[in-house]
Amino acid sequence: MFFENQFKPNEDFAAKNYNKIYCVGEKTKREIRKNGFGTFKVLKNAETLSKFIIDNCVHEKFIHFCGNLAIDVLDNNLPLQNISYKKVTVYKTEELNPVIPEKYHAIVFFSPSGVRSFAKNNSLENSALFSIGETTSKELRKHTESEIFTSKKNTLSNLLSVIKDALKNN
Repeated sequence: MFFENQFKPNEDFAAKNYNKIYCVGEKTKREIRKNGFGTFKVLKNAETLSKFIIDNCVHEKFIHFCGNLAIDVLDNNLPLQNISYKKVTVYKTEELNPVIPEKYHAIVFFSPSGVRSFAKNNSLENSALFSIGETTSKELRKHTESEIFTSKKNTLSNLLSVIKDALKNN
């Protein structure tokens, strides 16, 4: 949305107040690059981004572009360290809550909202459960006691590797 509204960071690294774009995940990085901008730092999740900012960027100011369901890690942690921070919601995620009568051997989740949407009307039991990262697995644990296979990196290729290894071993 901010690209559609002509958002243009100052990427002149020789300038005193150039803008650095920090992001979570390779998919976000690709979208930023597709719109003609570079990324200064790419981290795997909001927790590691928060730690990086607190450890390395205490004198910088941050605008956080996110969805309405973004976890509160940055807005909880950064102000406590007196880091200038503003959260701007640029999109809204709506849960669909589908009913899926078929039973599957495996179910793969890519976001906490996907877990909530599926779990509202469907069982997670008796299926192998796969998650793209720890944040999504944390949400899955709220809905099941079953084993969850979690990718270490928040990338599709790493998740596919986890699925392949788990199915090969069963």
